Formats: sequence, C-alpha cells, structure tokens
Amino acid sequence: MGQPLPLLQPTTIFQGKDYREVLRRELDAGKIPISLGKACPVQCEFCYELDHSYRETLEPPKTTQEDWEFILDYINHKPTDPLQFWCLGGNEYMEWTDLFLHPKAMEWVEDFLKYTDKNIQFFTVGFVHVPKIHQLVAQYPGRINFELSVITLGEYRQKLMPHAPSVKHLLKVLDGPAVSSANFYAFDKGTMSDDALTISRINQTCVLWMGCLTPVRGLKEDTASLMRQGRTFLPQEAERVYDAGLPNRTTIHTEAYITAFLNRKRIVTLFDSFGLEKRDTVVMAGSVYRILTMYRKNRARFFFVPNATLGGDSDCTVLLTFDDIARRLTNEKVIHVPKCIMQSGRGSYTDIAGVTLAEFMQKTGVKVKVLHKIDTRFANKQLYGKGYVKNYVEDYVRNPLTQSYEALPLPA
Repeated sequence: MGQPLPLLQPTTIFQGKDYREVLRRELDAGKIPISLGKACPVQCEFCYELDHSYRETLEPPKTTQEDWEFILDYINHKPTDPLQFWCLGGNEYMEWTDLFLHPKAMEWVEDFLKYTDKNIQFFTVGFVHVPKIHQLVAQYPGRINFELSVITLGEYRQKLMPHAPSVKHLLKVLDGPAVSSANFYAFDKGTMSDDALTISRINQTCVLWMGCLTPVRGLKEDTASLMRQGRTFLPQEAERVYDAGLPNRTTIHTEAYITAFLNRKRIVTLFDSFGLEKRDTVVMAGSVYRILTMYRKNRARFFFVPNATLGGDSDCTVLLTFDDIARRLTNEKVIHVPKCIMQSGRGSYTDIAGVTLAEFMQKTGVKVKVLHKIDTRFANKQLYGKGYVKNYVEDYVRNPLTQSYEALPLPA
C-alpha cells in the first residue's frame, strides 16, 4: 500500500526557475551546493534520502568550474562568523549525496580553505584522498569539521553499503588528524562495541558517535528489521563501550526515546513554565508524550502525533509536519504547537515539507498558539547536553524506571 497523499500541499517554489535558484537558496542557508548531477551512486541500503518525496527538490546538473566560481564568489560576499561551519553539499532543496565522488571535490575543498576565511564541514562514507585530507587539516587547523560515516566495520557492511570504500581505506582515513567524529551503529552483538574499540586504537581524539539507525519509509523490510535488531542490542553494546573506558568522547545521539528520558526533568520544568490548563491541547511526538504522561498526567491534553511523513519508526517532535498534525485533528479549535516544528531550512514558520503555519491554519481552520520556548536551540541543547554513553548507561540502561517508561502505550 502506497503512502497516502498529503492533506496539506506546500506551495511550489521552483516552477519556471533554473538551478541557480537552488544554489542561492542552499548558499543562503550556509551550504556549499556542489552536485553530482545524478542520484548518489553509493546507494546505501539505510539512506534516508531513498524517499525524499515529502519535500520539493530540483537537482542541479553536475557542478562545473563555472558553477564553482559562482559558489565561491557568493560565499565570499557573506560575512564571516568564526563559529559557523559551511556544510559541503545542499540537503534542503537538493538530494543529499556523497560529494567526494565528484572528481573536483578535493580540489574545491582546498580552494574554499585557500580563498575564503570561513570554516567547512563535510560528511562522507570515506571517499577522500589520503594523505591529502590529513595534510589539509594540518595546514588549516580548526577550520575543518570532518564527520566520517563509518556505519559498521563488520560483517553487515557489505549488505548495507556494498559500494562504499573498503575497511582498509577507512582505517587510513582514521589514522591521522583529519576525522573530527566517526559515526557507527549497533546491529548485533559485537558490532558497535567492536568498532569503537578498533577506531579508538587508531584514533584517540575523534568523537565516537554511536546508537542505532532508525527505519524510515522507503527502506527494504530486511534492512529495517536489521536496524530494529540493533536497538535490542544497544544496551549491552553501550555497556561494553562504557566499561572499556576509551579516551575518546563517546556519545549516543540517535535515539529520541533515550534523549527524552535523559532530559525528563528539563522537559517537565519547561512544560510547567507554560502554565497550561487541563483543556489545552499540546502537540508532541511519542517519546515526549510518554514523559509527560509519566510525570504530568492530566495536566493538559497531550496530543500525540506520529511522524507519518517520515514513516517507519520515526519519533521526533522536531521532524513532525503540519500534514502529520492535520491527519490527527478531530474537533480541535485551538492547539499549542512547539516552535521547533516550524523552524526548518525551508523558511520561517515552515515545516520540513515546506508547508507554512499560515497555510496550516487557513486550510484546517484551527488556531495555533506557538510554544516559542520549545525551539530547535532547546532541542539541540538537550540532545548534546546528555548525549554521552555514560549518561545512557548510568541513567537509562541501569535505571529501573525505564521499564515503566517504555511500557507506556501510545494512543491509536
């Protein structure tokens, strides 16, 4: 059965426009919009971009030298923020791809560092030139944030990413100053933990970014099943990493239900600050619903909204859409909605699909009161503040409260 058509359709923005409009929009959002001019050839089985039909995109042709000069000039006319890292690749109005497959990518990264005074960050499964990438990081200290998508070094690597670089090459990428953080995940016993030990032996300074991959719509069922299997092994895998006492910073950042529980006191305190009445309707995704049901039951009407747009096992208030909310409405006249839902890269008071707050209210007839304190800054602060393996093991895995938390049912 296919995905149901959205009740709320965003206004199209690229009809009659050329690809330079896409470049400008991505650049204005701090992106460096290089394009392969085609779908990503790596074709990772778990990729969240396999189905990005919920948002309007216009893929530019393969980036030429002329395009690159336009991009570089545009960036140089932007003011420099020493805390900002420009992201290599557009991911809002373009499809996310591994841009180090572009034959000029390494050259253009060096151009960016040489001809601008700005910082850069990039994500790749490892298609970088060694030793060139290490030389650039040494030459431009503090200006490169390199996030290496390891995913797994073990037996599941061939199944999940058959076209990715070899493990041998990946270890060369890790062996040096280049990598800022390496992300990899639990799939089975001895997956995430073995990878953590291996990576730490080679590189003691990069951040180890761990957790599970979340199934979303568009993935094959066997891939989704493997991701869900990983979730059952995450506690013991995390304890093994915790007990190893690695010198690296070790983090768990992927699981909304964990993040919500670890930040339960802050969530409850913020909720109390709103002074809501019992009859007030408050929109939220599953994990926050469980927290408030545990600690503030009947203090307001907690309006659970599934992440239907992204599908799968998605559970994130930030990534809810106005269409998700519209599908749950019955006879509501006024609802309270967290601001973070309408802080996407698509524009002010706009969700990730491109639907605006004004469009939602006009088409549904429902009045929205925005909860401004629940913004993306708050959400990110909670994510990173207690996102360490130590927090997860000590206050989640070894906390008996989590059993009753996980057992709380969500409304149908």
